[in-house]
Amino acid sequence: MITTDNNGGKSLSEIGGKNSEDLQAIANKSLASLQKDNPDLLVFPPKLGQYHDDVEKNQIFSLNGDKLRTYNIMGFIGRNDLQLTITSRFAKDDRHDFFLHHMLGRVLSLNIVNLDTGSDPTSIQDFLPYLFPTYFRKAMAQGIFKQYRRNEYNDANLRGTVDVTRHIRFNIPFAGKIAYTTREYSYDNSMTELLRHTIERLRVSSMFSPVLSSDPDMRSDVQKIIDHTPSYNRNDLRKVIEKNRKPVRHPYFTEYLPLQRLCLQILGRKKLSFGADKNKIHGLLFDGAWLWEEYLNTILKADFNHPRNKTKEGREYLFYDEERRAPAQEIYPDFISKDGTIVADAKYKHLETENEKKRTEKNGNEDYFQIIAYMHRFDSKHGFLLFPYSETPAGKNPFIKKYMIQGKNKVYDPGQNRGIVTILGLVIPQQSDSMGNFREQIRKNEDRIRIAL
Repeated sequence: MITTDNNGGKSLSEIGGKNSEDLQAIANKSLASLQKDNPDLLVFPPKLGQYHDDVEKNQIFSLNGDKLRTYNIMGFIGRNDLQLTITSRFAKDDRHDFFLHHMLGRVLSLNIVNLDTGSDPTSIQDFLPYLFPTYFRKAMAQGIFKQYRRNEYNDANLRGTVDVTRHIRFNIPFAGKIAYTTREYSYDNSMTELLRHTIERLRVSSMFSPVLSSDPDMRSDVQKIIDHTPSYNRNDLRKVIEKNRKPVRHPYFTEYLPLQRLCLQILGRKKLSFGADKNKIHGLLFDGAWLWEEYLNTILKADFNHPRNKTKEGREYLFYDEERRAPAQEIYPDFISKDGTIVADAKYKHLETENEKKRTEKNGNEDYFQIIAYMHRFDSKHGFLLFPYSETPAGKNPFIKKYMIQGKNKVYDPGQNRGIVTILGLVIPQQSDSMGNFREQIRKNEDRIRIAL
């Protein structure tokens, strides 16, 4: 089954599927509830709720009768024989989701030049190795994983439990040595061996090897794992995978759990499609709204501050509470120009329609109310709503539509500028035949967006 994000509701027959118990097990459920019981379901960003954006409350899709409606979540999800791929709505076809690849590459600072997803719906797995640096670096920032390991010795320096069976086998007649076992902290353990096998798998791939050398810190961390896994043997892969079937739990090394899940899926790619554990949900999903906002930051960061609203870094306040003598009501504009004259919000939704009713239905009005409140708070006359816009033969590049904030008089008075809200759309190329060609075109459109702001 193949569909796009924000599909507006499609019949199951339109996307190549039918209603089933597997489909109903995923539909109308939050990401948090699904991931809780399904460790093979990976979601990016890695930690749900980490960015205070309520992505963990989002549904992947809703199912109402025969209508399947998607939202801002993209990626691949499966259960038993069910496979559902959700591409970005800007994909040229189900084999060329260049826009998702481009956003992911920019946000993760990776050089994705010519990666085609292929015609197989499970080819979304090609994204997995590109996530490895993010998960790996976060885990390594906590230090190299240490774990108790059982070691066997046969020498004269007894410092553990005597292994009688081995002692009789090796040391009769007695020659001064004693066979014994110890339980010691070691950097060479099942977790680091899993990392080593993953590194070696990526290193021999011409497509994926660049992720291991994306920057000096990444190269350094990779070398640390290699140095601390002297017992690595490529023939032990199955044994290492089995040892890591039990999720790693540690009060300090918390970032190793999502990394462990990712490595298992990279090393066992078939587990993402047919043949996964019965009734277990598996896959890889991306929060499109989060990805769009972080992608815009890579374009605008030279001229705009990104308050990191999701982590409360650089937060602002709407009010001042006189009674408490303290700021009140936190607000988080996505972008504020460095001179403080412009505020902008990222919106991963359709804003290009000329149909007023359609544009303002549901939460549409809230987008305008929010940006106007930000403009008033920062004494700004310019507010922008930034959204992705499909390229059309007669379309504007970029898409620009201005709304003047009306005063108390019904007739707009240009002499009383109360502010302008601009809907600004980044045009997503639709005619590209390769990743390289797409990136060349969209970079020109990114420059146009910067100029328009």
